[in-house]
Amino acid sequence: MAHVSKSSTKFPGREVKSPFKQAREQIKKTNSLDLVFSRFASRTAQVIGHPVIFLAALVIVVVWGASGPVFHFSDTWQLVINTGTTVITFLVVFLIQNTQNRDAKALHLKLDELIRSHVPAHNEMIDIEKLSDAELDELEKRYAAICQTQKDRRASKKVSSTP
Repeated sequence: MAHVSKSSTKFPGREVKSPFKQAREQIKKTNSLDLVFSRFASRTAQVIGHPVIFLAALVIVVVWGASGPVFHFSDTWQLVINTGTTVITFLVVFLIQNTQNRDAKALHLKLDELIRSHVPAHNEMIDIEKLSDAELDELEKRYAAICQTQKDRRASKKVSSTP
């Protein structure tokens, strides 16, 4: 018996690839600036989030503070830390935002796939992240009502089943 991979299925004379494999192959072909920046942002966010980097930043601030008396707490001394932290913060915000956007998109795609593949699920729930806040609030109210109805049914079953 031949093993059939989940990511691709063989048909006579051709192979049908999963959307994931197709997307990866397409991105590898283009090798765009987007891909390079995405990988750079992801790796940089991982490095910046490491405890060693935090400790290094802490040491820099402590050394800077301790060097204040040597430089007589001059304007230049203050400008060094202000400029350095401003530039680093400005750049890191964009890297972290890129990483969060990608993570959120990946999470939504995974949830969309679970919704799509689960028979009782409502396919209308796919892509609800693109709805407006008002539409999401209305949807939340409807699901809260459904939840309350279920709670009421359970409570009434308990009351009617107790002797």
